[in-house]
Amino acid sequence: MTSNYLEIRNLSKVFNTEHENVTAVDSINLEIKGDEFFTMLGPSGCGKTTTIRMIAGLESVTLGNILFNGQDFTKFSTFQRNIGMVFQSYALFPHLNVFENVAYGLHIRKILKTKIRERVTHILDLLNMSELASRLPPDLSGGQQQRVAIARALVYDPGMLLLDEPLANLDAKLRVQMREEIHRIQKELGIMSIYVTHDQEEAMAVSDRLAVFNMGKLIQVGTPHEVYTRPESLFVSGFIGQANFFPAHIVNRNGSGVRVALTNGCELVLTSLVALEDKEAESVESGFDGVVMVRPERHTLGTSAIGSLNGTVRRIMFLGNYTRYMVNCPDSRHEVFVDSPRPISGIEEGGKASIGIYEPDAILFHKKNC
Repeated sequence: MTSNYLEIRNLSKVFNTEHENVTAVDSINLEIKGDEFFTMLGPSGCGKTTTIRMIAGLESVTLGNILFNGQDFTKFSTFQRNIGMVFQSYALFPHLNVFENVAYGLHIRKILKTKIRERVTHILDLLNMSELASRLPPDLSGGQQQRVAIARALVYDPGMLLLDEPLANLDAKLRVQMREEIHRIQKELGIMSIYVTHDQEEAMAVSDRLAVFNMGKLIQVGTPHEVYTRPESLFVSGFIGQANFFPAHIVNRNGSGVRVALTNGCELVLTSLVALEDKEAESVESGFDGVVMVRPERHTLGTSAIGSLNGTVRRIMFLGNYTRYMVNCPDSRHEVFVDSPRPISGIEEGGKASIGIYEPDAILFHKKNC
């Protein structure tokens, strides 16, 4: 199997509106290789869908290049790019049955009928849809319709599979089932796939690597573990999973570590340091040098207040595999979330509690001149 290679160089998209020019995608650079499952993640309007549409040829490029196996895609039509695309809306033909919907792209390409039957049968078997080949789309469930859309995108052996919010119309349980199904099929076929979503859990679950977008810019690229444990900006730390933030002063530096003091005087020694860009540095509270970020599962919670932050437990939520404690703490930017694998004895709603911080996993986001 050919090892495909996608390279995006300084890609930009500017929409010219009546009142102003809007930069939807701002000079992004990416490399995706082989059978990688790559996810573009970010809030609505961040540029991820515009980027995938430019890759597909459904949106023109303002500046930059899209190279696939060394060929400049910007010079090719959508049809010439040989890309499979799955949309949020499924876009099935309601008057064609499952087999006919999947075969449609092959007929357009003037493939021999014997080959069409062979390919469609194979792909329906792969998606466990063979028994539904004669059904019409209105007679299928949402998950089944999504499988048909995926089969139609894969049947002509595309060089790349693009999926734009493909699970947005499904209920929560079916979303989990379908994302695992998509991942299984993608790995079995060994096809490069680019997945667009605003759902952080979904992105973390299926991706080999993911790219976080915000306001048209590419903020960070890495494996799910890298992006979650070592975010490179305040935005990423807050967007990927839950995070707690504590304003801090830098007391002193010692080699690669920094001693910081929180607002109650509690001191920490941290070795994970990220210098903030000017725009994010402006969000740091006046008079402070930075913000300490801690994930909810890296806190401890107890009744002893020695060397810890103090707070009042507002809410306790049992969430199956862990219990979440929501604590009002005057030394935090916002309400503090603490996640524990089991209920903590002696901690009750409305009661006092102390919050501990596991220093090796805490990150200091600091101003550049501090």
